Amino acid sequence: MKIAYGENLLVRKRVVGLKRVAVLTSGGDAPGMNAAVRAVVRKGIYHGIRIYGVERGFAGLINGSPLNPLWLGSVADIIHRGGTILLTTRTPEFTAAANQEKAADYLKAEGIDGLVIIGGGGSLCGALALQRRGIKVVGIPATIDNDIAGTSSSIGFDTAVNTIVDAINRLRDTATSHERIFVVEVMGRESGFIALAAGLAGGAETVLVPEIDYQLPEICRRLMAGMERGKLHSIILVAEGAASGYQISEEIKEITGLETRVTVLGHLQRGGSPTAADRILASQMGAEAIERLRNGESGQMIALEGGKLVGVPLKDILDVGKAFPEENYRLTRILSI
Repeated sequence: MKIAYGENLLVRKRVVGLKRVAVLTSGGDAPGMNAAVRAVVRKGIYHGIRIYGVERGFAGLINGSPLNPLWLGSVADIIHRGGTILLTTRTPEFTAAANQEKAADYLKAEGIDGLVIIGGGGSLCGALALQRRGIKVVGIPATIDNDIAGTSSSIGFDTAVNTIVDAINRLRDTATSHERIFVVEVMGRESGFIALAAGLAGGAETVLVPEIDYQLPEICRRLMAGMERGKLHSIILVAEGAASGYQISEEIKEITGLETRVTVLGHLQRGGSPTAADRILASQMGAEAIERLRNGESGQMIALEGGKLVGVPLKDILDVGKAFPEENYRLTRILSI
């Protein structure tokens, strides 16, 4: 083993055909993205691969932003940080074939042998588009929504759920003191995975999600029944795609006459230091992405299945909706009686 001090780089035997790998983060940020970037960089350097960071996701590729070499020191002290040091954007213009071709041509011109894309469903769609244009690419699922098919968990989900549960715990204190109903609106425009997991873990009385219809009069009946048996408070968790928290609050107040308060957590759910579970998952997925590229594999997403990391073809999962765990939804209702 030879140490090149000037580059802060451990140089080992290089893998033939894989010398330069780029990494980018795209779409909504998720706690643990930095841990994944760190793993990609350090696993790559361990195997003698030069790693380059693409700033601002697909926008950086379209605009031909300079590729920044990432050394060991570049990713020091980031495993505990939320957000992404590479910055991120939502880039709808990347759906245009011309921009996809432009990005692929740019990567080829820069001599990039492989690309790791960290992000949600839209980012993985972009990964597949680049793979079809001759770029060797591996995707890593990173979204607090946890709505990507093929993997039981995505980077950032555990942290977001814990953030909501912490908020519920705090709100319950004041809800009990004032004998109020609190409506908590959480993220989830198209999926209720966050709301359901947080509701089950936080002991919410009611969870509203886009996947399942609800009847507000029935919810109000249950709230009144709880109050009649001496219940001092209730927590109602609402995914933003199911309804507006303010709308639900007003309708409950109108039907029951009970005093309600609304808390919209918004982007608080995206920030904060990632949990240990997210740091471990991100580290494992980042390292596995490099390993897949070293083995000549491409067009895959690193997925968690049955507690193990596997590679699933991007083309098999991107048009498939993730099954909503209705058994957990029923359990939430049972435990809230």
